[in-house]
Amino acid sequence: MLTLSNIDLSIQRVPILRDVSLDIETGTTCGLIGRNGAGKTTLMRAIMGALPVEKGAIQFNHVDLHTAKGHERAALGIGYLPEDRRLVPHFTVEENIMVSFWATKNTDMARLKWVYDLMPEIGRFADRKAMTLSGGQQKLVALARAMVAGSNLLLLDEPFEGVAPALAQRLMEVIGDLHNEKLTVLVSESDYTHSQKVVDKVYAIERGQISLMNNTKAA
Repeated sequence: MLTLSNIDLSIQRVPILRDVSLDIETGTTCGLIGRNGAGKTTLMRAIMGALPVEKGAIQFNHVDLHTAKGHERAALGIGYLPEDRRLVPHFTVEENIMVSFWATKNTDMARLKWVYDLMPEIGRFADRKAMTLSGGQQKLVALARAMVAGSNLLLLDEPFEGVAPALAQRLMEVIGDLHNEKLTVLVSESDYTHSQKVVDKVYAIERGQISLMNNTKAA
């Protein structure tokens, strides 16, 4: 489904990603493990088109993403949860989730209902302003927004960072549910604490270079 081939990317002439290659098969959950500054966020942003690659190719369902416009990727069913959430503070929870519908002119509300069914707590504070939520609750909302857009692929950048243990566990339960539904997911973490039980394959990233780790999924 998603293939990165020999990607190089620099920011202000500083090399960040170097000869990065990875493959994520349809319906699998893949981990991307690395310390802060290793290149995880840069890789995610490159897939989403927020950063241009200098060399190599990114393909999604045989579409060349590295030549596609950034806004075209949402229409391909790619959802993205950024590390810093990027919610609109004065929007309600539901308005933040609906942003992807408005951007893609999608009128199928079944996807929204699916998200509320999967995360009923989101529905309970759907009318609250995003700015009134805790950091962990905001992560849930950002995940819901990504899930609405990501009918084919979800990119989750450090979803557990800065979240209280109880909400981190809840996030992990939701990601486990996505795995059971055969949605394709790439999730990054700094220390592999939370996602170990649900990932099918793990890549390690260090100083902008990637290596494939052994499959360590727990039974």
